[in-house]
Amino acid sequence: MTALSPPPPAIAQAFRLALEAARALAGATAPNPPVGCAVLAADGSVLAVEAHQGAGLPHAEAAALAACRDRWDAVHTLVVTLEPCNHHGRTPPCSQAILAGPARAVWIGARDPNPAVEGGGAQRLSAAGLDVAFVVGPLAAESARLIAPFAMRATQGRPWLTIKQAFTADGSMIPPPGERTFTSEASLDLAHALRRRADAVITGSGTILADAPLLTVRRVADPRRAPRRLAILDRRGRTPAAYLAAARERGLDPSLHADIPALLADLAEGGALEALVEAGPTLSAAFLAANLWDERVVITKAARAGDPDTVEIVPRAKAA
Repeated sequence: MTALSPPPPAIAQAFRLALEAARALAGATAPNPPVGCAVLAADGSVLAVEAHQGAGLPHAEAAALAACRDRWDAVHTLVVTLEPCNHHGRTPPCSQAILAGPARAVWIGARDPNPAVEGGGAQRLSAAGLDVAFVVGPLAAESARLIAPFAMRATQGRPWLTIKQAFTADGSMIPPPGERTFTSEASLDLAHALRRRADAVITGSGTILADAPLLTVRRVADPRRAPRRLAILDRRGRTPAAYLAAARERGLDPSLHADIPALLADLAEGGALEALVEAGPTLSAAFLAANLWDERVVITKAARAGDPDTVEIVPRAKAA
């Protein structure tokens, strides 16, 4: 980077703002990944922070630059959570938008993992004379996790799978008689946040028959515009038609599947980046046994009333 570049603390803070903006849209951008971008002046002051809002809408870099039109001469550095695209899709390449502006430097959080994309945005920007650098350490790790569902679909052909399980203090996933849940308010908020960031919820016909769950996002704001998929594993066709109709009225897009591979292939083909498994013990165990999971969220009810639940988030890479 040039001597006139923003100081490192300003770059780090800008990345945190860009990551926060992108995370707020996770679950609303499929089949595109969530991406955040901040624009800085040479002294490190933040001129704009924007995130990609969804497929067909401006990418984060273009949106952030557009927000700086009244301060065009002050634009110096862009920080972006994902390598700027260098191909024509529904929108023009972000590398083109950057080169059309006054930016002199670009900091990038994660490389584009899509093997179908020819040529890298970073290479094009560097060849055009811009200073280009990739962050390292925690910011790089956070950027990689942000696009992990996109990378999974691009490289493995399936959505990122998060398995959420809630247990009573004695290890049961079954709520007490007459109750639908047993975890704390904070744990319920977490469950709805996990559901919000997913493009699809996976459950089984047994759960449908036992609880008729709503499986909608209610406790947190949901920016998603398209219906969220509800994929039901139902080998015997037991899911009531009335439940499917009610799910559609709630804004869901339900579908029935005879086996897990077909279910995952259908979700991937439909553009889903992340699916949340919210199911009973049998189906959850089937995903775990098949090693079809990427992150496991385990909520355990405290044994003593009033104590907080225990929440453990386990990435598969660390569990292996």
